[in-house]
Amino acid sequence: MTGEKIVVKRLYEFFKPYKNAFLGSIICVMAECVFELVIPFLMANIIDVGVKQRDTGYILARGSLMAACALIAFFLGSIYARLGAKAGQGFGAELRQQEYKKLQEYSFSNLDHFSSASLITRLTSDIGILQNSICNGIRPMVRGPVLMFTGLVMSILLSPKLSIVFLIAVPVLSVGLYLIIRKLGTSYARMQKLLDRMNAIVQENLAAIRTVKSYVRGESQSELFAQGNGDYRAASEHAFHTAMLNMPYFQLVMYITILSILWFGGNFIHIGTMKVGELTGFLSYVLQILNSLMMISNVFLMLSRSTTSILRVFEVLDEKPEITDSGDPALVISKGDIVFDNVSFKYNAKAKENVLSDVSLHMSAGQMIGVLGGTGAAKTSLVQLIPRLYEVSEGSVKIDGHDVREYSLHHLRDSVGMVLQNNTLFSGTIRENLLWGNENATQEELDWACHIACADEFLGRLPNGYETMLGQGGVNVSGGQKQRLCIARALLGRPKILILDDSTSAVDTATERKIRERLAESLPDTTRILITQRLASVEKADQIVLLDDGKITAVGSHSELLATNEVYREIWQFQQKGEIA
Repeated sequence: MTGEKIVVKRLYEFFKPYKNAFLGSIICVMAECVFELVIPFLMANIIDVGVKQRDTGYILARGSLMAACALIAFFLGSIYARLGAKAGQGFGAELRQQEYKKLQEYSFSNLDHFSSASLITRLTSDIGILQNSICNGIRPMVRGPVLMFTGLVMSILLSPKLSIVFLIAVPVLSVGLYLIIRKLGTSYARMQKLLDRMNAIVQENLAAIRTVKSYVRGESQSELFAQGNGDYRAASEHAFHTAMLNMPYFQLVMYITILSILWFGGNFIHIGTMKVGELTGFLSYVLQILNSLMMISNVFLMLSRSTTSILRVFEVLDEKPEITDSGDPALVISKGDIVFDNVSFKYNAKAKENVLSDVSLHMSAGQMIGVLGGTGAAKTSLVQLIPRLYEVSEGSVKIDGHDVREYSLHHLRDSVGMVLQNNTLFSGTIRENLLWGNENATQEELDWACHIACADEFLGRLPNGYETMLGQGGVNVSGGQKQRLCIARALLGRPKILILDDSTSAVDTATERKIRERLAESLPDTTRILITQRLASVEKADQIVLLDDGKITAVGSHSELLATNEVYREIWQFQQKGEIA
C-alpha cells in the first residue's frame, strides 16, 4: 500500500462518525454543478433560437428553466454548507480528541521527545489547518473536476474545433501549478516549526513572568519575541507570496485562452461555421473550465499545507508509549514494601552513560526513608521509577514482591502518592484541586488531609476557605502554601507509598517538623520516602540513602552514618553550625 493510500485510510478513520454528512455534501455539490452547467446551454438556445426568431414564448420558457436551475443550485449549495460544516468540524474535533487522548498515554520519556509549545501547536494550529481544509475544500475538490469534465464535454459538443485550444492551455496550467506546489511544501513545513518556536517563547515568558520582571528582562524578552515573530513573518510572507503566484499565473493563461477563443471563434462566425449563441455558450463553458482549474489549483495548495500538518499530527499519534499498561488489574499493593534489584536507568536508550547504576535497595513497608545527595545525584530519577513514570533500563523495581510492571498502571499510581519538586495547582477552587487526590473525598477527609499537611493553618484565614479560587498554577498562594496543598492532595488517596520530593523546601522548619510528626502518627503503615537537603528532616528516618552521581554510596540510620560515613558527618556538622549561627 502506498504512502498516500495509508494517509487517506487513516484520515478516513476520523471521518467515520461523519461519513454520511461528508458523502451528502459531495452529492449536493455534484448535483449543484449539473444544474449550473445546464444554464449556459439554455442561454445559447435563447440567443440562437428565441432572440433570432423573436419567439417570446420560447425565451420565457427557457428563461424559466434557467431560473429554476439557479434556484435548485442555490438550495443544494445551502444544504452542502450545513453538511460540509458538520463533516469538517466533526473531523477536526475527532482528530483533536484522539491526539489529546494519545498525549495522556505518554510516559515522561515520550513527552521528552516534543516541546510543550510544539504539542500545543499540533493540537490547535495544525488540526485547525486540516479542519479548515475539509470545510473549505470539499466544494472546490468536487466542483473542480465535475465542472472541468462536464464543461469540456459541453464545449466539445458546441465546437470540437475550438476545443483544441484547451489542449494547449491545460498542460501549461498544470506545469505552473506543479512548480508552485513543489516549492510550497518546504515553506509550509518551515512556517510550522517557526510557529512552534514563537509559541515556546510566549509560553516560557508567561510561565516565568515574575522572574522576567524581577530581573528587569522585559525588554530583552520582547526583542527575543520580535526576532521569533519576524522569522515567522518572513517565512509566512515567502510561503504566501509563492502561493499567490497561482492567481496571476492563472489569470494570464485564462486571458490568453479567452483571446484565442474570441479570435478563432470570430473567424468561425465570419465564415459561417459557428453561431453567435454557440460562441457565447462556449465562452461560458470556457470560464467554467478555467474556474474549475483555479479551484483544483487552490485545492492542491490547501493539500500542500495540510500535508505538513498531517505529518506533524501523525508524529504525535504514531509515537509509541514507552510504558504500556500490561499489568494484572486483580493484583493489588497491600503493604508497600519496595525493592530495587540491580537497577540501572537512562533517559535515552542511546545514551552512553546511565543516570542510575547498579542500585540495590530495600525499603521495608511502613518505614520512613530519607534520600540525600547533591544536585544531579539522580534522587528524583530514583523515586520516579517506583510509580513507573519512567521505565528501568536494567534490573527491576518490586513492590510487595512483584515487579511494578505486573501491576496495572492505574492501581500502581493510585497506590503511590507523589508530590514532585514542581508543585502544580490548577485553575479552580482549593476544593477542586484537593479532590484530584480523591474525587469522592468527604469534608471530614479533606479536613483530615489538610490538618496533616498543616494547610488548615492558612485555610481558615482565607475569606472563602475551600472555595477560594486559585489562579493558573496557584499564583495567588505562596510557595509554602502551595506545597502544603499538594501534600494534602496526595494524602487524600490514602497511598501505600508516599513520596515527598523536596516538597517542604518552602516551608519553615517548625511547620515541616509538624508535617513529619503528623504523617508518622496518621499513616504509620505507609512507606514514606522523603527527598530533602535538610539532614534534620531525616534525622529520625528508619533508613537514610546517600546518592552520588547515580550510585548509592551509603545506607543506614542517622547514628550509623554519623559514625561510619565521613561525607554525611561533614554535611551534618556544617548544617548544625548554620542552624546555631
